[in-house]
Formats: sequence, structure tokens, C-alpha cells
Amino acid sequence: MLIHGNARLLPRQRTLMCERVRHEGWTVADAAEAFGVSPRTVYRWLERFDAGGAMTDRSSAPGSVPGRTPARVMAHIEDLRRLRWTSTRIAGTLGLATSTVCAVLKRLGLNRLSKLEPLEPPNRYCRRHAGELVHVDVKKLGRFTRPGHRVTGRGPGHHSGGGKGWEAVHVCVDDATRLAYVEVLPDELATTTAGFLDRAIDWFAERGVQIRQVMSDNGSPYRSNLWARTCSTRGLEHLRTRPYRPRTNGKAERFIQTMLREWAYAASYRSSNQRAKALAPWLEYYNCRRPHGSLGKNPPISRLA
Repeated sequence: MLIHGNARLLPRQRTLMCERVRHEGWTVADAAEAFGVSPRTVYRWLERFDAGGAMTDRSSAPGSVPGRTPARVMAHIEDLRRLRWTSTRIAGTLGLATSTVCAVLKRLGLNRLSKLEPLEPPNRYCRRHAGELVHVDVKKLGRFTRPGHRVTGRGPGHHSGGGKGWEAVHVCVDDATRLAYVEVLPDELATTTAGFLDRAIDWFAERGVQIRQVMSDNGSPYRSNLWARTCSTRGLEHLRTRPYRPRTNGKAERFIQTMLREWAYAASYRSSNQRAKALAPWLEYYNCRRPHGSLGKNPPISRLA
């Protein structure tokens, strides 16, 4: 039922007002005063009432808009958008204003690139045994020698000892148990990444877990010959995520979110070195004591029992 946001009367009140004028002998002035509206409003609803029309509000949008973008142009904009063209590129190619293209894309529901393809259903899976599959990924964090504006609140322009480069946090998460192994390393080169994989395999082996498959994204370290040789030497099958589908490696992505929230950004560290030293205690807590929602509120280590 259409009702204007500022309407004084509901449809049933409008009907009652018209019935009292037509059937009970009320004057228009009396009805207007009783219902708190103007006589002009009473006449308008009486005309609708006599015609047998609905007593709901009609849309105030015009019936036609001569200046609206023609349908054939809108179709052309949609075709180019589905080729993943930006609004600026479409506007330049078709000789239109960028604002016009943006308005058309919003009307079509294609104003965001994520809306070009239908949403995929959640791809939830979990291996049955520890070691069947591990997920690896890297997260870059900035080095610093004293707290920055995130802690001091002095604004992003204040000197914070930043600009010292980056360090790479390499993670390896078991699919079945969510058991995690993490190292803070100086970079994400092929040699560094392959060395991390070797140490991760040994760390899991010490806990009785033999890794069979490893999944990564399509980053250059994971496409290197050294990475392939490492996997072959250690008897691992290397799986890669589909392009533009980071959700395939979602367990590593989700662990990184938790790690950043509960370790990297959880305290006011004086330097990145202090932050790195705090990693081992947090990781021991995560693996051995922290309740995990997908494991029935049990810690990852409980899955090895």
C-alpha cells in the first residue's frame, strides 16, 4: 500500500471522510475541519471516491522523462560494463558524461564490479584428517621503531618511526584442525617462502602430522621453480586457488584476520621487534587454549587427540 511519508490521513480515514460528505450530509468545510485538512484536499479525495479509485497515494514521478538516456544507449553501456569497463572508459568511448554513465549503472544495479557476476554459494569444506591439506599465505606488515598515529592519535602526518620497510608474516594453517604455524620473515621471495614451507612441514611432523597437499594463491613465490622443487622433494601436491577467488584459500585468509586483530593490532607495541616477540605466546594460545567456533569451541590442538 502506497502512503506518502507526510500524509495526514490513512486510506481508511480518507474513505470515512468522503462517506460522511456523500452519505451523511456533512459539508466540505465541516469535514476539512474535523479531519484536519484543507477543503481542497477534501475535494481531491471526493473526486477519487466518486470515480471508485483507490484511496492510496500515487507516485509523484513523471510519466515520461524526455531527457532520460535512450534504451539502446543503456543497453550499450550495460554490454561494455559486463566487459569490466570502468564508468570513465565507457563515458569516453560513448561520448557521454561520466555522471550519466554512473547513474545508468546504478539504475541497472551494476555500479560495483562485484555485481557483475552472480554471488557464489559459500564454498565450505573441511578435510577429515590432519595433514591432508594445509593453506599457506603471506601478510605484509610495516616495520616501525616507535608507536605511530594508530596508538598516539597524533594524526597520520606525525613522525612515528615508520618508513623502515616491510616484513612478511608467513602463515601455514591445517585445513582439518586449524592448527597454525607462523613466522615473521624479512620478505616473501621464493627462497624465503620455500624455506618457510620446509620448517612448517617439520613443525607439523613433530606433532605427528604428515602434510600431503599444500594450497596457495598464484603469487610469484608459489609459481617459482624453487617452490615446485621443494614440494616435489617433500612429497607434497601443490594446489592453487582459482584466479580472483581468494575465498578458495579462505581458512588462511580468516586466520590472518584473527591474527591481525588479536596479535598485530591488539597492543601498543613500541617497535615491530617487540611485536614479533609477542607472536610466539599468542600463537601458543591460539593453538592450545583459544576456543575455535568451527571446532565446537575447542582449541585446534584438540583435533590431534
